[in-house]
Amino acid sequence: MRHPALSRRTLLKTGAAGAAGALLPAPALARPDTGVSAYAFPLTAVRLGSGPFADNAGRTQTYLRFLDSDRLLHMFRVTAGLASSATPCGGWESPTTELRGHSIGHVLSALAQAYASTGDTAFKTKGDYLVTQLALCQKSNGYLSAYPESFFDRLEGGQSVWAPYYTLHKIVAGLLDMYQLAGNVQARTVLERKATWVQSRNSVLTYAQRQQVLRTEFGGIGETLFNLYQITENAAHLTTAQYFDHAQILDPLAANTDALAGFHANTQIPKAIAAIRGFHATGTTRYRDIAVNFWNFVVRQHSYAIGGNSNGEYFQAPNRIASELSDTTCECCNSYNMLKLTRQLFFTDPSRAAEWMDFYEKALYNHLLGAQNPSSAHGFHCYYVPLRAGGIKSYSNDYDNFTCCHGTGMETNTKYVDSIYFYNGDTLYVNLFIASTLTWPGRGITIQQTTTYPETSTSRLTVTGSGQIDLRIRIPSWTTGAQVRVNGTLTGTPAPGSYLAISRTWASGDTVDISLPMALTQEATPDNSAVRAVKHGPIVLAGQFGTQNLTALPALNPANLTATGVPLEYTTGSVLLRPFYKTHGQRYSVYWSVSSTPPLPAFVAHYPFDETSGTTVTDATGNGRTATLAGGSTRTAGRSGNAVLLNGSNAYVNLPSGILNGATSFTVAAWVRIGTAANWTRVFDLGTGTGAYLFLTPRSSAGTARYAITSGGAGGEQQINAPAALPTGAWTHVAVTHTGNLGVLYVNGAEVARNSALTIRPSSLGSTTQNWIGRSQYAGDPYLAAAVDDFRLYSRALSASEISQLQ
Repeated sequence: MRHPALSRRTLLKTGAAGAAGALLPAPALARPDTGVSAYAFPLTAVRLGSGPFADNAGRTQTYLRFLDSDRLLHMFRVTAGLASSATPCGGWESPTTELRGHSIGHVLSALAQAYASTGDTAFKTKGDYLVTQLALCQKSNGYLSAYPESFFDRLEGGQSVWAPYYTLHKIVAGLLDMYQLAGNVQARTVLERKATWVQSRNSVLTYAQRQQVLRTEFGGIGETLFNLYQITENAAHLTTAQYFDHAQILDPLAANTDALAGFHANTQIPKAIAAIRGFHATGTTRYRDIAVNFWNFVVRQHSYAIGGNSNGEYFQAPNRIASELSDTTCECCNSYNMLKLTRQLFFTDPSRAAEWMDFYEKALYNHLLGAQNPSSAHGFHCYYVPLRAGGIKSYSNDYDNFTCCHGTGMETNTKYVDSIYFYNGDTLYVNLFIASTLTWPGRGITIQQTTTYPETSTSRLTVTGSGQIDLRIRIPSWTTGAQVRVNGTLTGTPAPGSYLAISRTWASGDTVDISLPMALTQEATPDNSAVRAVKHGPIVLAGQFGTQNLTALPALNPANLTATGVPLEYTTGSVLLRPFYKTHGQRYSVYWSVSSTPPLPAFVAHYPFDETSGTTVTDATGNGRTATLAGGSTRTAGRSGNAVLLNGSNAYVNLPSGILNGATSFTVAAWVRIGTAANWTRVFDLGTGTGAYLFLTPRSSAGTARYAITSGGAGGEQQINAPAALPTGAWTHVAVTHTGNLGVLYVNGAEVARNSALTIRPSSLGSTTQNWIGRSQYAGDPYLAAAVDDFRLYSRALSASEISQLQ
């Protein structure tokens, strides 16, 4: 949230589940979502078990019960000309603050979510009262807000004003939640009248005038209007929603161009959320591409180790992380909205589900879970989460704060259950490992998840009831050696960054035990490999420095990290490292100065090739190993999503230098659809020329596929030779693994050849500078004529079972 004149800090200086009730089913959409392949369970279907999420939710629920409704309504009544004797709120809700009124929208959403996720009718009763009083204010003068309508005159006249549409969005979003989650029909009536007011206000403006208005932060008003269109099928609401398509931001995103630097971060994220809702409402693929490209840019090029983004509330240049550590990093609203966007993208494309949910987990645990003060009975919340060395978290209060992050904190902590499980028909996705119980509507089946994750790396699912379920368990990209057992029997050792599928008829008492081993790793910043965060599995660890206000990054020798015996805690010298989400009340450092070369992550790089334009190929692991299309490379339909199309004459993909630098074990895997068979083309070739390389050719001069590695030219090659060439005209999965002296070549998930005398490792090749898909180190060899999809590199050898999971 941005103020045109005052900084937020300057402005601030001036001024557990209850008794279950009868829950109403959510109203059906007149126009269901298009372009989706997964669906959310209603909040009423999932209940939290004991753990940190339930603790956070309980504190926020206590605060919602505590809040004085009449104090929140005071400026609405004053603006409507109605009497009010309530004490005005302070902070951003004070009578002189232009953003006044936004918090009541957050409160309405939080009350509706708390009611749906607990069944406690006290939350619905309070929300119903607020809606009734807002309706009276609207009736009094035909306009509903806590500030005068003249604010919009100023906005349209180009005068300075603090984001009136932002505040309006919070109000209408809260009304929509009260209608959909709490069954309050009056909320829909008030909302539709407000939407008509917005339509009448904007319809008289020219396109150029509207675009000028959109240069002032307007929140997610477009998102809510798209949603309202789907509820009502009133075309006027669709037209109004599209009035808020901001061309200055959306056009570069549609062209797959990262032009975010210098823009206020949380002003832009709701525009991407509105875009994906626009796709779901209309099927317009441009909206989908905008949202996907935005997510790719923000997650892969603008996010910190905790999953948050922005410094001083603004996007900085891509991949600037080490140089952007301050007291004003990671505004909490940003991550709240990024999780909303991620959730919608999961519905849109579950084929990228592991990537979406890896990020969701990262930001949820490391940023938002730890943004609430556990010492506060009312769940006071951070605004920024500082990431400079020596930073310390600060929090909101009862009535003299009411920042945007105070508001989104209320929403975050009342809807934790919304993304643990998703479904499509009989398919059940288990995405997060949070203690909870799912009661599957209409099926007589419950799934209880018992876990103390992340303090332990295991979780158990227990089935009650019976029926067919195609269970899909997320296997995070950060784990190695994951195992899943059904009723005690090992079912699979799936590959990281995938879903393990178990389809069967389940019976009461069936159990699924999930083991996700966690390792201690370091995440280097893209702009300085010596600046790194320490992680245990997905959990970022922070050095605890008490009252010591550091002036520089502390030094760390990773070899000195010693486990304390307490889960997720280590020491280095006299400094304790513990989970960042548990770090409160003292100064800390998330980033360290580390002089040694960072080890390769287990999952080095992943190229889905799902971009729609441009030459940039994003690394889906989040490790920042961006690739580039070269020559005549284009895009085509892939085995899933898009693929790169190589023309056989000059097209190839350029991978980063040193991509397997130092690796002693590895896996390279990809889907290929070969068009024209030619000897000595390359699926991949990583090297520094004809003296040192490793490659896979679909067809050697012997007429069979070959993997080869050498540090002494062609005469020194060590090889794995398949019995046949790779087929043409069909999608074929190929993989090479190498650990110790054993190399194995797989085709379509089955081993076709091996060599147990491979003594040359990628580490023997030095830092390779010519790393290509579709091009050979030898200038006379032909280029590959093929489509390539889902190209993956690991710094370990996947097992045969893991290779089969990539099919």
